[in-house]
Amino acid sequence: MLYPKTKPLSEEEMKIFCDEYRENNHIDLAMCEKYGVKRGLRNDDGTGVLAGLTSICDAQGYERGEDGSVIPKEGRLLYRGYALKDLCKEAVEQDRFMFEEVLYLLLVGKKPTRIEFEMFKQMITNHRELPDGFAETMIFGAPSPNIMNKMTRSVLAMYSYDENAEDLSLENVLSQSINLIAQLPTMMVYAYQVYRHVYQHQSMYFHFPIEGLSTAEHVLATLRGNQSYTHEEAKLLDLALMCYADHGGGNSSTFADRVVSSVGTDTYSAIAAALSALKGSKLGGANIKVMRQLDELMRSGVNPDSDASVKRALKAILNKEMGDGSGLIYGIGHVIYTLSDPRAVVLRDNSAELARKLGHGKEYDMLRMIEKLAPECLREEMGVTKPMCANIDLYSGIVFRILGIEERLYAPVFAIARIGGWCAHRMEELAFNNRVIRPAYKYVGPENLKIKDQ
Repeated sequence: MLYPKTKPLSEEEMKIFCDEYRENNHIDLAMCEKYGVKRGLRNDDGTGVLAGLTSICDAQGYERGEDGSVIPKEGRLLYRGYALKDLCKEAVEQDRFMFEEVLYLLLVGKKPTRIEFEMFKQMITNHRELPDGFAETMIFGAPSPNIMNKMTRSVLAMYSYDENAEDLSLENVLSQSINLIAQLPTMMVYAYQVYRHVYQHQSMYFHFPIEGLSTAEHVLATLRGNQSYTHEEAKLLDLALMCYADHGGGNSSTFADRVVSSVGTDTYSAIAAALSALKGSKLGGANIKVMRQLDELMRSGVNPDSDASVKRALKAILNKEMGDGSGLIYGIGHVIYTLSDPRAVVLRDNSAELARKLGHGKEYDMLRMIEKLAPECLREEMGVTKPMCANIDLYSGIVFRILGIEERLYAPVFAIARIGGWCAHRMEELAFNNRVIRPAYKYVGPENLKIKDQ
């Protein structure tokens, strides 16, 4: 970091502090079992601790036996009772954009009538532009090399443009939510264009929102210099947005949103907290690791048409002879889903044709082989016996690459898909739970230290 008028901290100074920290800070994680601590709010079998109730979304990947054991099953993701698989099937068969319908469903609790849907779409369209002077002051004047960072700061800055920012009534929170749902894609595109100009020394271009476009069309039209996109591209992005729209109340970003909402803070702070959680590489950046793993396999000459070739490579990754040294096959396995991740199935089954059409067929084939062979390799090399399926990250990255969306925008696109879910969970938290979320931490540090003369 550069602070022209501030003397930077020297490496020697930082080494002293860091050495002191390492010497004086340690927690023996074996004590978790002694005190019954649920690390990461997870049960011993990896499932989440039950922390609340919700009627918005349910991710199902297993059942419980009479003895409490986990019984694997095909994954289901329900939005207000409707299966994601069925919603996406409806979108494909009727050839229409349905992400906005999913937003309405999550926010209100029911599928909209035709009149309600048209009204809601018009509300989104009417609120895509940012307030006068906002882009110049908050985005152009303060660029960031990280788009998620800039989006978070922009959401927080919207507080200053809202005369009723602290009003927690349903009417006001829903109004704020619709505004943010509409404006976040615009914030993302503007932040990305400024990034390209400042950090990559490229030309930047800004397009005003076009009346009547779906969110998927709006993103592609404003992101691309010529505003050109095909119907097939926009439909694929629409499906991806539907898949990312929500994932229950316990995922990290939504739980952060609920925790912050439970203390009665404003909408902008709550959504900024969710964005901050999603920014982490273990969550919003997971599909980037999938794509870098894929690129290494392709560069190394692994043949996606040969089971033997792919298995050798995957076993090399597990043995830390290839990949990033983590020993992980990215895109495989999930904390909830066992036999299948319904989101991965939707993206896998609907991206093949466009992948081949736009020159990404071999990459797509490699991902299919990873999905097929990774569980076998994990069993043979690591002794993993539990079911391991492909998760959404295995296929979302290739979908974004097919659409010409670069890695820097993977998490931001995830965010513009998820913000409707965040807003729905915030409204539910405010309306029904009415209790500050406050888990406990067991103190295991020193006691009864005496102050001595120095």
